[in-house]
Amino acid sequence: MVKKKHIFVLGRSLVLWRKSQPFHRLISSCQSFPSNQSTGRIHLSDASSVLLFDVRRWNSRLSSLGRSRDVVSARQLFDRMPHRDVVTYSSMISIYLKEGEVFEAERLFQEMPERTVVVESAMIDGYAKVGRIDDARVLFDQMPVRNVYSWTSLVSGYCRVGRVDDARKLFEQMPDKNVVSWTTMFLGYARNGLISDARCVFDQMPEKNVVSWTAMVKVYVDNGRLAEARELFDEMPYRNIYSWNVMILGYLDGNRASEAIELFWLMPQKNMVSWTTMVTGLARNGLIERARGFFDQMLEKDAAAWNAMITAYVDNGFVAEAREVFDRMPDKNVVSWNAMIDGCVKNEFQEEALELFRLMLVSPVKRNETTLTSVLVACERIAEIMQIHALALRLGFESDTSLTNALVSMYSRSGYLASAYLVFKELVIKDVVSWTSMILAYSNHGCGEYALQVFAQMLRQGEKPDGITFVGVLSACSHIGLVGKGRRIFNSMSLAYKVEPKAEHYSCLVDLLGRFGYIEEAKSVVSTMPPSECDEAVLGALLGACRVHNKIEIASGIGEQLIQLEQSGSGSYVLLANVYASCGLWTDVGRVRKLMKEKNVKKVPGYSVIEVNMRSHLFYAGDQFHPQAKELYEMLQLVLLPQMKDMHAHSLLTESNGTKTH
Repeated sequence: MVKKKHIFVLGRSLVLWRKSQPFHRLISSCQSFPSNQSTGRIHLSDASSVLLFDVRRWNSRLSSLGRSRDVVSARQLFDRMPHRDVVTYSSMISIYLKEGEVFEAERLFQEMPERTVVVESAMIDGYAKVGRIDDARVLFDQMPVRNVYSWTSLVSGYCRVGRVDDARKLFEQMPDKNVVSWTTMFLGYARNGLISDARCVFDQMPEKNVVSWTAMVKVYVDNGRLAEARELFDEMPYRNIYSWNVMILGYLDGNRASEAIELFWLMPQKNMVSWTTMVTGLARNGLIERARGFFDQMLEKDAAAWNAMITAYVDNGFVAEAREVFDRMPDKNVVSWNAMIDGCVKNEFQEEALELFRLMLVSPVKRNETTLTSVLVACERIAEIMQIHALALRLGFESDTSLTNALVSMYSRSGYLASAYLVFKELVIKDVVSWTSMILAYSNHGCGEYALQVFAQMLRQGEKPDGITFVGVLSACSHIGLVGKGRRIFNSMSLAYKVEPKAEHYSCLVDLLGRFGYIEEAKSVVSTMPPSECDEAVLGALLGACRVHNKIEIASGIGEQLIQLEQSGSGSYVLLANVYASCGLWTDVGRVRKLMKEKNVKKVPGYSVIEVNMRSHLFYAGDQFHPQAKELYEMLQLVLLPQMKDMHAHSLLTESNGTKTH
């Protein structure tokens, strides 16, 4: 028979459990408690041990979910827990903070029945990382007990938002400082460009470890002060592999490859990062053969090393060499495939890129959004674009902004504006590239009204346009003759959006003004714009306008200025020659053609592309090399030209009768 005091003790234990469990479950739970076999009594210490063990087990599972960054499952587990302690709350709050979900962490923090200095310090750090430094300070001031982590978190937060004076004052008030506090302070100075102040704090440190020494070296390296970095590096009493890698990378980024190589061979120990850093760094310095030499000397190569060599080759235009390395790679990952495909596309090996993609489809490696984005650029046929689009939908990548932006551009380039807009419209998260891609799609196809409508929607959504956006918008104004609107948009670039006009924007404005007869204003724009932005496109736009409106004197001066540009292509010469020819100035025409011959400037013939039965056909002006050229010219002479003449005659007859034609 259970004595009263044991009933009382058992009752107290049950009360604890009844907070989170139904009564019948509590009774059944008690059956599993360890008991005294001789008396059958359940002791408080035994029950408490079970409770404590149970909470620890749940907390361990919660921490595991946090490490795997599964926030949703972690919160579901937290809500199901029959009993929570301060560790439980601290773990869940830390999980939220690591994922940047400060608002959710704050809500849970307010619900905590008991707080510790650890969780309060974590909240200060969380507030600081999202810029809520004033909230962090309020919490800091309310803390009954502070530790060095609390002080350091707030110092770091002040530095992060640029309030260095507040950080310094707080740092000076710290009752106890450790090496992390000192390192945080001098890194805060460095982050705000105060390198000399950072060095002063570093020199005042009572003790330094390898982390603080390396951090100061990296400050110098990141700011291009390699001499001071090397001097400090040489003073270090102890260096680890990371210290050596930082100094070597600094030399490579500073185009001082010989010093990087010398330092590399002095390293007492090297890891995979050291070797890979040399490969990528030497390639960036244009020393591709030296990079390959280091790559071949590596005793062990991980995927990062192989990928670094592939990227080094394709970035320098050596696609065949990159493919050789790629084919030898024992275990290719998605980064390897993407690097090779993207390298082929950037070096205009489109067929090779598509071939690689087909091989990837039958490999065990799963493609990702980056893969499809790269492949899209290699597609020249609408059927290929549609296949990539379908694959993106099947793989669930339709919400990827970069991939969708590429789809908009590729559909537009193929003339499928309706498909481009449908993809754009379905995109949930649109960035400036998304809006700009759609604006350019409409503008490039002469649909100025639609381009301006999309631009208006963009501004209503609060998205800030960039320089490329304004190229599309100004071109749209030119297409539909909105001179006044074009002027206002051009003027708003620097005033409202802090985008300084470049040559392409001046070219659009000059084209807009010149196309509709505002030649003097266009000339004034050219004469007052920054000389560094006055290029062939700007002068060409003004010259074209002068030709249309027969402004021969202005055209002659602009044309002479234009052909003086070394980068001037055949279009400038041809345009100037046409201006002279339209006025019968044949001597000047001959002079321009002679200049073209002397400078070896050749006219690039115009061409058009059509797609028939999923095959692209390219036609140059006067083309005689197409395999069906004879049949095409016969069709042109016998069928198309008579039809065109009939249509032209009908148009003239309709106009003479006073009927407007379209």
